[in-house]
Amino acid sequence: MMATAWPVLHLGADAGHTPARETGAAREEYEDAELARRFRAGEDQALAQAYRKWGALVYTLARRSLGDTHDAEDVTQQVFLAAWRGRAGYRPERGALGGWLVGIARHSIADAHAARARRTDIENASAAQREEAVRNWGVDESEAAVNRVLVLQKFERLTSVQRRLLGMAIYGDMTQVQIAEQTGLPLGTVKSHIRRALLSLRRVMDPPA
Repeated sequence: MMATAWPVLHLGADAGHTPARETGAAREEYEDAELARRFRAGEDQALAQAYRKWGALVYTLARRSLGDTHDAEDVTQQVFLAAWRGRAGYRPERGALGGWLVGIARHSIADAHAARARRTDIENASAAQREEAVRNWGVDESEAAVNRVLVLQKFERLTSVQRRLLGMAIYGDMTQVQIAEQTGLPLGTVKSHIRRALLSLRRVMDPPA
């Protein structure tokens, strides 16, 4: 009997093999899920890793919307602090950690716009108060008026952020905690700006030895 000739199957290099592109995507998805699990569990290294992975994205979103490097840096810091403090509220089944962070960023950016509008209103009110005070000095207080004008000139040498925060503290009679709540800036940032502003004023106002 003649033997049956079975066809020979030539398996290509891709047969039974997942393309590298799909393997890479699956690996990244797994790594992101593992990072999200560790982040929610409170691992410090997971916070650092999440910042390295998505920090630039959050900063870019804030920078494009706010148009200011300093404000974008503050928002980025606030986003990751808020995410870390509220990590128990993150639900992996509702979406990836990166998407959750972007959602927090959008809320923080909106808050920053609102805080900027409030700061502008307060700064304008403070400037109006300063101008009114200078105009209302009496004739018999000319020397004091000159001194006050000199102080205002030195005040203008400060950065816009320093003028705004120091004006809120001096003319608005607000505490640093109140300023932080009003502006949306971290308390440490407010303290740092006011301290540097006071040091700058002291340097230009103190007479040389």
